[in-house]
Amino acid sequence: MDTTKTIQQYLDEITSSAPTPGGGNVSAFCGALASSLGIMVCNLTIGKKKYLAVESEIIEFKSILAEIQSNLLIDADLDNAAFDSVMEAFKLPKLTEDEQSARRDAIEDATLNAAKIPAEVIAECLNTLPLLSKIAAVGNQNSLSDAAVACSLILAAARGAFMNVLINCASLNNHTDRDSLLAKTEADMRNIESSAKEVLNAIETKLRNMILHHA
Repeated sequence: MDTTKTIQQYLDEITSSAPTPGGGNVSAFCGALASSLGIMVCNLTIGKKKYLAVESEIIEFKSILAEIQSNLLIDADLDNAAFDSVMEAFKLPKLTEDEQSARRDAIEDATLNAAKIPAEVIAECLNTLPLLSKIAAVGNQNSLSDAAVACSLILAAARGAFMNVLINCASLNNHTDRDSLLAKTEADMRNIESSAKEVLNAIETKLRNMILHHA
């Protein structure tokens, strides 16, 4: 994903009549934003005397989140490319039986790849949640709300990506590939939904306790 573009340029691209960037790209970008917030909380923890005991752990979390952020930005680009490949496959000639067969295979392969990209986004989201949970637990407690926003964005990213898995799977003729991918992503989504709820509830409880403490 071209991160040198301004936010306005990105928004203009999304709101245009062009099909890309679309929901899959935005979902991956939401995940990248979530990892960015997680990194911010790490940076607000590192170097603070109060959190010296967990600094090495937080530094490790920051490194992993940076890698996830990079992967998700790549996935955002791959999502655009995958959609373009599907469209190109539909444009293939179909005058002869051989051409029709080749076109069907190309469409199937491109569509399966288009489903796999958001599935990768979901997997990255699943990898992110345990990190956010630990950061919220031991990191800078003044940044709990930032960790909560990161968790909320990860949930949104995963849900959006899952919808993109579904819409592409709906066009697949190979039910073995389809069912295998669906089983994996559905299992990942169950874990994400459960983990995100747990992390957000824990953060909300901490924040409410802060209010009571200062009452």
